[in-house]
Order: sequence, then C-alpha cells, then structure tokens
Amino acid sequence: MEKEMKYGDDYKFIPATSIGNGVGVEVLSDIYCYTIQIVNICLFGEKDADDFVLIDAGMPNSAEEIIKVTESRYGNRQPRAIILTHGHFDHVGAILELVNYWNIPVYAHELEIPYLTGVKSYPEPDPSVEGGVIAKVSGLFPNEPIDLTNHVKPLPADGTVPFMADFKWLHTPGHTDGHVSFFREKDQTLIVGDAFVTVKQDALYKVFTQEVEVNGPPRYFTPDWEASRKSVEKLAELNPIVAVTGHGQPVSGEGLKTGLKRLVDGFDNIAVPDHGKYLN
Repeated sequence: MEKEMKYGDDYKFIPATSIGNGVGVEVLSDIYCYTIQIVNICLFGEKDADDFVLIDAGMPNSAEEIIKVTESRYGNRQPRAIILTHGHFDHVGAILELVNYWNIPVYAHELEIPYLTGVKSYPEPDPSVEGGVIAKVSGLFPNEPIDLTNHVKPLPADGTVPFMADFKWLHTPGHTDGHVSFFREKDQTLIVGDAFVTVKQDALYKVFTQEVEVNGPPRYFTPDWEASRKSVEKLAELNPIVAVTGHGQPVSGEGLKTGLKRLVDGFDNIAVPDHGKYLN
C-alpha cells in the first residue's frame, strides 16, 4: 500500500499579508509571478502553452487560489511538474493538495529531499534574531517536515531543470541546505527563491508595503550565514538583468545591479543580524 502524503504536525494557516497579496506580474512573456499573502509563486511557460511548470507552492491553505491562477493563464491544462527552490512552509504550503489535484511530480535538490519526505525537520525559526515584528513572531512558523513520499525527485545532476528549457539550477545554500536558484544565461534571467529577497522580510511594515530593497534571506529562518554570503556572491557574479525572488517584487536593470552590489559589499551589515542563535 502506498504511503500517504502528509504535512508536518505544526502546519497551519499564518495570518500574514501584504499589499501585493493577490497581485500577478508578467515579468517576461514566459515568467508570471503571483503573490500569495507574503510569498511568491512562479509560473514558467508562455501563456496558454501546453508545457509549463509551477515554481514553489505558496502558503498553507492556498491550493484553490493557486489552481485558479494557473487556470486563468493556461485554461484546463495542468503543469508538468512543481519545481521547488526549497521546502520551507511558505514555499510548500499547498503542495499536497496540488500534487493530488494534478497528479504531477515534484523536483528539489537532493539535500532538500529529507525535509520533504518526513525524515528531517528544518532548524527552528529564531524569534530572538535582530529584526522587526515578523522575526519576533516567527516562532509560530511551521518547521516540521512534510512527507511527499515518492512524489518528490532530485533535480538532475547535470544542472538542467525538468521542463524548463535553457534554465540551469544553481545550488545556493545558507537559507536551507538544498536551496536552489534558476538561471537562464541567454537573457540573464534569475529565479532566486530566498537566496536573496527584495524586501526586508523580518520587518512587518516593509513586508506589508512591499518596499523594494535588495536584502539577504529572511533572518529568522537562515541558519548558515557564511554559506548564504557565498550564495549571494555566486548569484551576483552572473550579472542578472531580471530577478524574481521568493519575497518582494521582481527587480531588473540598474535597480537590481546596484542593489546586488550593495548587498554583496555590505553583507555583514545589511543581511547578517547583530544577534541570533544561528550566528557562528
């Protein structure tokens, strides 16, 4: 008998939102970014295309909204797969319902799979970390593993991304062990996940207003700051022209270039908190 998929015991709806909630942006003709409360999902594939994928799976209880957004762009077609940047609760919040509804596979980095198959819990969020109100209430955020059983597969070792022609995945750890970002060299397009974000994610006011600010990964959920620094440096070296992040608005052009340079040059002051249990 096939093992049943399940969420962690601590999974629950998180009542956080932003002015971006429910807003979709066509970043490029084949990349559509949509905000679920405070996190972004991405649809890759030209509008009305037969082949497309969903990148990340939103907040808990958001499956119906994600299905509606997908159908509004692609009609009754279904994605070929769900591709994960990582498995934190706000990026897999609706994944069980979506996998059941569409009967499609999930792909993630091999180091992320233990957190997606019920084997390992993520490090607990750190509400003691320096930051704003979101950081202070982060102790309420789920961190126990979900179990996708045999529905999740490792990303190909050759760096290709299933059903995402021309994109390569890049291992960008720090925020999680198996965090990945996706890059398309021909137009220098970057889908970042949470390796860096474009909002100060620990501050309630900035999360709500979505004030654009290239910043490090969410402080309350990042256990390895040295790996995170190296990941940001790796992504900056790609000289991306457009970036879609897991939190905040897509950025491009000079704003992205200067924001990334500022983050790399001032990583210790901008990204790394002054105190918190995951320092050192």
